[in-house]
Amino acid sequence: MRDPTTVPGPAAAPDGALARRWLVPLLLALGWLLGVAWRMWLARHVTLPIAHTDEDSYLNTARALAGGPGGFSSENELLRRVGYPMLISPAFLGDHAFTTSYRLVQLINAMVNAAILPLAYLLGRRLLQLDQPLALLAAAVAATLPATAFYANVAMIDTVLGPLVVAWLLAVHRWIDRPGPLAAATVGLLVGAFHLLHSRGLVIVVVHAGLVLLLLVRRRIGPGAVLAALLPVLALALVNEAVVRLLGDQVYLLGSNPDGGTVQAVASGQGLVRLGAAVGTQVWYLVVITFGLAGVAWVAALRELRRAERGPAVRWTMGVALAVTVGVAGGASVILAGITQKPLDAIYGRYVQMLAPFWLLVGLGVVLAGGYRVVLRRAAVAAVLLVAGAALIAARLAYVASQGHRLRYGGFGAPDLFALTGGWQEFRPFAGALVGLAGCASLIAATRVRRLRVPLLVALVVVNVGTMQVISHHMIRPLAAATAPAPMVADLGIRPGERVYASTGVHYILRFNLSHQVTWADVRWFSERPPAAAEVVLTRWAPGEPDDWDGARYGFVRLGGNPEQRWAAWRRG
Repeated sequence: MRDPTTVPGPAAAPDGALARRWLVPLLLALGWLLGVAWRMWLARHVTLPIAHTDEDSYLNTARALAGGPGGFSSENELLRRVGYPMLISPAFLGDHAFTTSYRLVQLINAMVNAAILPLAYLLGRRLLQLDQPLALLAAAVAATLPATAFYANVAMIDTVLGPLVVAWLLAVHRWIDRPGPLAAATVGLLVGAFHLLHSRGLVIVVVHAGLVLLLLVRRRIGPGAVLAALLPVLALALVNEAVVRLLGDQVYLLGSNPDGGTVQAVASGQGLVRLGAAVGTQVWYLVVITFGLAGVAWVAALRELRRAERGPAVRWTMGVALAVTVGVAGGASVILAGITQKPLDAIYGRYVQMLAPFWLLVGLGVVLAGGYRVVLRRAAVAAVLLVAGAALIAARLAYVASQGHRLRYGGFGAPDLFALTGGWQEFRPFAGALVGLAGCASLIAATRVRRLRVPLLVALVVVNVGTMQVISHHMIRPLAAATAPAPMVADLGIRPGERVYASTGVHYILRFNLSHQVTWADVRWFSERPPAAAEVVLTRWAPGEPDDWDGARYGFVRLGGNPEQRWAAWRRG
């Protein structure tokens, strides 16, 4: 009788193959969990909103959707979207303190945002044809990119958009490669999700409609696929309208619809120059924060459009991605130009950040699979974009300064760029160009010496993680400390059920963060005399200053507050 312990049986090979087949899904699951934990660790100092008034708008709407009180939103009727508040509304179910609900929002953000790891892996395998180890490392680079991970710290829609872009373009590639009603409906559903989430979705809806039309004209799809691709978009647009009507006046809007001022801001020679400068700055920004890879990717995408070397699915996907990049950069610049009550931004990269992971991955695909001469030529184009862009930005800054004006700079305009260049106080375009050029040089070296490919990918992950740590130290932690009222509302003895109002004399950031803690009511505002219904008021406390609010004149007793932060709570005596 044969001893099975000494003679390998025929099942040994299948068992080994099965183990290997489960290895990648296991690594992706572990990577996703690690990504969630990392994002929650980065957000540990943020216990109240720091990005006003966008966060306030989403949070107030989410609370109303969960059955709680409403509040204000800085949105306008035309561009109002409810997708993100719907996503985070479960955080407001139950009787939680606001800080608990906010932490749950961050957890939802982290879970969705970290999903870019498996999505990026699939993109690397299917679209870029990378082998498994390189696809895993490339996905890790995309998942740690600050443009991807930063907004998971706060209640902002941008935390969802990076993964959604990758998922959508993956679905587009699948649809072109294997046409069918299910593939068409998947693409339509993801486009509808964009529309439900943010006004940037309008650009993607337009591009999607153009794609469907072109595919129909080229006879790549039939009428059934057209309906499958368009009906989900229409359905989710109707969902948005239905939820808006359901909310009614629980959430009241403070924003104004775009008007003729937007057209006037760009409908002149000078306006078109400003628009071109804003678009060019966003394009340059994408090349810098991807270490030159976006520039490499664009050259490859344009070549693919001219001559399909990797099949029609790749060609169509690249065309769609390029159209969306130009559309989002241009559309965002037009909208921002129409906000005439504020100075123009020196740079505002937030709207194009969602595209950075995709173009980074495409650029990595070129570097990891391309030959030395090919990568050298494409990196040279990226280098030209970096240097020329830096020179034009510097010229724009100098011209504006010579006219006695200043462009707005800082905040949430481009935190990753600020960290990479050390430009926390001033825009440093040539430092940004050097960052990108260093990236290009590394790419060329990794192509020339193939054994450097893995170390390069690991180094990019390390740089990304380090950049996020710099952003946390220089921006997130100081903002969290500066915008958190102390003491907390509950520590002052304000009880659930009391009618609370807030004075406009309290700085708006502190007023909003105090109001969020009143979870049982919508805190309305007043100027000087408190409403007759008010039982508790939050007012300005500035001892010795003429605008110090004296509640004793109206029969109130001070409960406490913080004179250094210029606010106090009063209860009607």
